[in-house]
Amino acid sequence: MIGKPLVSDIGFKQLTHINYMRNHASAAHPNIEELTGLKLAEWLETCIKEVFRIQPRNVVAAIGKLLTNIKSKRLPKDELKKIAAFFDGLEQDQADNLAAGLFGIYTPADAPPEILDNVRSLWPDLWPLVSEDTRNEVGIKLARFTANADTDRAIRARELLDLVGGSSYLPEPERVAEIQQALDDLKRAHEAHMRNYAEEPPAAQRLKDVVGRHGDIPEQAVRSYVVHLVNVFLTNGYGVAWNAEPIYKELIGRFDGYQAAIALRAFANSQIRLKLQDEWPRKKWQELLDLIDPKLTGRGDRTFLDAVRNFKGTPDRLYQDTKIKALTKAWLERNLT
Repeated sequence: MIGKPLVSDIGFKQLTHINYMRNHASAAHPNIEELTGLKLAEWLETCIKEVFRIQPRNVVAAIGKLLTNIKSKRLPKDELKKIAAFFDGLEQDQADNLAAGLFGIYTPADAPPEILDNVRSLWPDLWPLVSEDTRNEVGIKLARFTANADTDRAIRARELLDLVGGSSYLPEPERVAEIQQALDDLKRAHEAHMRNYAEEPPAAQRLKDVVGRHGDIPEQAVRSYVVHLVNVFLTNGYGVAWNAEPIYKELIGRFDGYQAAIALRAFANSQIRLKLQDEWPRKKWQELLDLIDPKLTGRGDRTFLDAVRNFKGTPDRLYQDTKIKALTKAWLERNLT
């Protein structure tokens, strides 16, 4: 999480060059280079212009003061609200730098409770302003802490992600476990029969949070994810869970071509095949085909979609058709084994 320097880009390169020459061409480092008084005067002018005369931006100074205050004492609620309001005026690099600072304050194992409370209070307001690169870097740092058995720091980093529903930025092994747990919870809520109308939407939202805004699914979890999502989209036979359905449509709308191809062949799953015997799931199956239609671009998938659409029987009998069953098994064996 490295932000932009306070100096200009050209000035930064000039100062870097001066630093290099100081380290490699000064009297303290014997060499064949000769530094003239004119050259030294030119470098001095650069330092004065780019460093000594620069006026720190008010926002930069405010960020530095803020981080100092956060580390020094517990901040009252009214002051925390004022700080959160200040976030709206931050530029992208400033928000990223502040996030890096808060992360660095929060993760040490010896950080005192009042400092942790300060960061926890501010982090949710700052997170929406943070760039994707910086968010991903939080996940990368968590992975490094875990790999290095730095348990305390890993726990703290995970707390910050959990605080903002940032499970999609977890390292991949943890994401796979998170996604599978969210799918299991959704399945239990979905199968709660008449109680599912209340229990299903929060579980669906949890899955959406874990998957993240882009819908990227780790390879190990793809088939389970697609089949579970198709299963709940088809309803439990008693009717549509209206508060959960928009989430299902949004997640299905994020399917790539491969995931859509799995969904097209989901009738091969015995649980879904049994569900397709009922009226509500049959209606939703036709709707599912419409949702994934634009995503199926391969000739084989398009041909198979036509075969499924033109099937004369009910969708629960698709797998009884000799040709469709053979094509389905061959595709599954080729792509999922």
